[in-house]
Amino acid sequence: MNNSPKDWPEPIVRVQSLSESGLPVIPDRYIKPPDQRPSFSPATQASHVNIPLIDLGDLNGDHEKRTAITEQIFQASTEWGFFQVVNHGVCPQLMDRARQAWYGFFHQPMEVKQAYANSPKTYEGYGSRLGLEKGAILDWGDYYYLHYLPSSLKDQNKWPALPSDLRAVIDEYSAQVVKFCGALMKILSQNLGLGDEALQDAFGGENIGACLRVNFYPKCPQPELTLGLSSHSDPGGLTVLLADENVAGLQVRKNDMWTTVKPAPHAFIVNIGDQIQVLSNAKYKSVEHRVIVNSDRERISLAFFYNPKSDLLIEPAKELVTPETPALYPAMTFDQYRLYIRTRGPRGKSQLGESQSSPR
Repeated sequence: MNNSPKDWPEPIVRVQSLSESGLPVIPDRYIKPPDQRPSFSPATQASHVNIPLIDLGDLNGDHEKRTAITEQIFQASTEWGFFQVVNHGVCPQLMDRARQAWYGFFHQPMEVKQAYANSPKTYEGYGSRLGLEKGAILDWGDYYYLHYLPSSLKDQNKWPALPSDLRAVIDEYSAQVVKFCGALMKILSQNLGLGDEALQDAFGGENIGACLRVNFYPKCPQPELTLGLSSHSDPGGLTVLLADENVAGLQVRKNDMWTTVKPAPHAFIVNIGDQIQVLSNAKYKSVEHRVIVNSDRERISLAFFYNPKSDLLIEPAKELVTPETPALYPAMTFDQYRLYIRTRGPRGKSQLGESQSSPR
């Protein structure tokens, strides 16, 4: 990533500070074009629908029960690209502690948070914008991005020191989520008719990348004009999201309708990223999603990204390429793909198609 820029194109404004100032209207640079604004009308939003909810409790049960669960995962991955899981093996109390630790960080004094201000070179640290386009319309949200794997990138000194338990809690939480992702990768691989470890091996075996992006969406006086996170598909492999159970915000696009996800208690929301869509030759879908904001309540979510080793070429699995089903994507490293996305910011679902013809 030698070509990564070092500085943001404009001075950074913290959205939380704007929100807490009590302004009655949002600045123009957060107002989305009319066709990108959220709709809260039942006529244009499938509010009665939710993404699939899958109970993994019987995954180690008899063959019939396991088959039923793996089939649910396959259907959700091919039709929705999103699903929720409960009884996933990550400690519920640890999930609560992780969420509370990050609430604690975002409510620290600004000078404490500013000590961790990030740059577009790695995005690691405390941030408030994506993409490098000068004058871009921005999202209504702040975030914190940190590396967990590989261990060469993990530097806990770059993780917040306050609250005092945050580093230990997030370390334990990340270890449990990585274990869960490994088990899920095996199921996704089996469901494609590949070997148990085929997808994991394509990611680099044990040498995968893993990082956490904590999203903080402050109260917004005009939520109908903006978004907490613009429409996009995730560039990586798998995303495991710990959402706020009390404030809905994530919306998933299906059949040109935006479905607002209703988080289940102590569930993870899992979605397929672009790299797994590529490896599956588009059998699994990496789909568009976005985040709406709220005028009455702030919201936090923890997005854990499970990614390929950054310098490995990712391309459709050879077993899935035939004369009838040719490869849909050329080989590209995750580093190349990620840099391409970072310089442009969220761009709907177009990024996967556009990247096929982008310079290598």
